[in-house]
Amino acid sequence: MAKYEKYAEYKDSGVEWLGEIPSHWEMWKLSHAYNEIGSGTTPSTSNEENFEGDIPWVTTGELRENVILDTKKKVSQRTIELFPTLRKYPSGSIAIAMYGATIGRLGIFGVEATTNQACCVMTSSKVLNNKYLFYWLQAFKNEIIQLSSGGGQPNINQEKVASLKISAPIIKDQIKIANFLDHETAKIDSLIAKQEKLIELLKEKRQAVISHAVTKGLNPDVTMKDSGVEWLGQVPEHWKCIKIKHITTTFEQGWSPQCDSRPAESHEYGVLKVGCVNGGSFRSFENKALPPELEPRLQYLIQKDDLLISRANTKELVGSASVVDGDYPNLILCDKLYRLRFSKNVLPEMVSLYLSIGTIREQIELGATGASHSMQNIGQDTIKELYYLLPPYDEALNILESIKQSNQKIDELTRKAESAIQLMQERRTALISSAVTGKINVTNWQNPNYNNNEANTELGA
Repeated sequence: MAKYEKYAEYKDSGVEWLGEIPSHWEMWKLSHAYNEIGSGTTPSTSNEENFEGDIPWVTTGELRENVILDTKKKVSQRTIELFPTLRKYPSGSIAIAMYGATIGRLGIFGVEATTNQACCVMTSSKVLNNKYLFYWLQAFKNEIIQLSSGGGQPNINQEKVASLKISAPIIKDQIKIANFLDHETAKIDSLIAKQEKLIELLKEKRQAVISHAVTKGLNPDVTMKDSGVEWLGQVPEHWKCIKIKHITTTFEQGWSPQCDSRPAESHEYGVLKVGCVNGGSFRSFENKALPPELEPRLQYLIQKDDLLISRANTKELVGSASVVDGDYPNLILCDKLYRLRFSKNVLPEMVSLYLSIGTIREQIELGATGASHSMQNIGQDTIKELYYLLPPYDEALNILESIKQSNQKIDELTRKAESAIQLMQERRTALISSAVTGKINVTNWQNPNYNNNEANTELGA
């Protein structure tokens, strides 16, 4: 922040985590600054007519630090009349999430809207500009969350939001600060978006490399043949196209005892959770402790090189696979997992990678049963009847090594991109915090995109 000027004099804000503010700034309690601070409610979901209107109904899941122009669900004027705690808030209002995982998330209403009970809404003020407040609340999200109460998930209430003390200059200067932050955060956000796009491209590259290697091999000049399977197409001539049931020596699912919710400690037996295969790498910490009074079924103890496949999971994850990467003498297979062991000429890691590629995922999803948006199941035959491409053993080893080296390069590029994003996000937060507490003076800043004429962003002032 060295390139920005400071104000001439400062004073104690009276709030420990704000520190000093410019001497001519004031502290405004939200309850004194705003004409109205309110919330909303959730109409009965058992009556579909409650959501057959055209008035946006905002939930905390739709608060994403941006302007809200539309919502997934809408209510009617009749619904508002039926539920007295449901009311319309004007365009320009600021909403903050008060509960659970979304606590502290923000949104600006770009249209007139209602909300559920987890949103706290500030409408209009004569002393605080809404866009300025929007940035102020972003800057101190963590401190606001620290005011929360509750056991499992943090919660703040409307009273705690209303009691927040906001540091601010006069409205005219608030608008200048908001304009400055609009411009500067947009530049940072653009850079972040480019890094996020790079990460997505790297993910696609990883999947493309794996898909090509396990279905076409590494030799671009290899002679190809028709696999005889429509969804596999051409494959290397010397590879075998064989059903998975013909290369397995063991195919079983595990045990379903009543376990403790906590993970097993080193001296205890643990039963794996289905999430242990998510992401393609074996996650040994995804387990539940077996109560000491229950005798473990040792025939289900996992071993190194076991291939585990999720039998019951969400649509996106059912059929996920990973290979047990070491010795775990106290971890037991659960009933939501299949365990496969293979003939000596088959590498479990190759089968795991094969099951992860798009073409094979499509076949697995076609064989899944159950509700489309919740838990789905696959029977053993969904996996057993899949065709697998089996290269010679030595060639398979070379393919795995090539994929490993490619993944290492992609991982390094991904880490650099993630590090860059983190640094930019930290700079963004620091810049906002400095501007809304007067650590930097940007009131003389002029937008270069508007020929030095300030644009008015006075939302809800």
